[in-house]
Amino acid sequence: MSDDADDADDPKTAWRKWHEHRVASVSAPYGPLSLIGTHWLSDHPEGRIPAVPGRWRAIEGGVALSASAEEGLSLDGEPFAGDAVLAADEAPPAHSRVAAAHELRITVIRREGEWAVRVFDPGSAARRAFAGIEATPYDPDFVRPGRFRPYAEDRTVQVANADGRERGFGLGGELSFAYRGAEHTLQVAVDEDDGSLWAVIGDATAGSSSYRFRFLKPGVPDPADGSITVDFNRTVLPPCAFADHFICPFPPPGNTLPFEVAAGERRLKDALAARI
Repeated sequence: MSDDADDADDPKTAWRKWHEHRVASVSAPYGPLSLIGTHWLSDHPEGRIPAVPGRWRAIEGGVALSASAEEGLSLDGEPFAGDAVLAADEAPPAHSRVAAAHELRITVIRREGEWAVRVFDPGSAARRAFAGIEATPYDPDFVRPGRFRPYAEDRTVQVANADGRERGFGLGGELSFAYRGAEHTLQVAVDEDDGSLWAVIGDATAGSSSYRFRFLKPGVPDPADGSITVDFNRTVLPPCAFADHFICPFPPPGNTLPFEVAAGERRLKDALAARI
């Protein structure tokens, strides 16, 4: 369900439906809670990854997979033995080409020229322990008119990632908005496929009453004047809030807001508190 499907509802009802959909998505069998490993092939030059069947090697243009029938892999829904070359996965993990015993799904990713193998397990400890997402109820004060100004040329900045490495983060422009009499600006990435904006942000609640950073995805700006609604009620937790094996980027310089964004998704609910 897209955000546009909520247009017929009042804002509070639309937000509630959006939140329910988010909880269902992240707790799905192959949602972010099921990621149990991201294995960089440069760390395994011999091609063997502990607890992952097959032999995986980065080659020009993809990843070469070799496996015997005894290793129990399947490729495109059929038992696999032999050799194959895999490109980076575009489909969600539930539709990945490679599967293994116990409902594991294996995907291939590429970041800055490096290849990695990811393993998703619907029986993961994180998914079993999931108690929900703590989110602030809809607040109209956090819906702000904004404006997007693209850069003349895309820029790349080096930012720390959740796995401790620094990587390039592509930025396509700036998103400005006013809040309580002050003007604020965020550096944003632009999706190449649909032109939607994406910002990684911090704020005065980060690390205390909310996760250390969050994602803001306001949608597609008006092509005529760049106008766009900035709705912090739909700020979301990054994938690394759900599983340690994601490599989410931290906010780029200037993207830590000086006020409290007491809106949207804040952090995971505590499983023990949820049972009380």
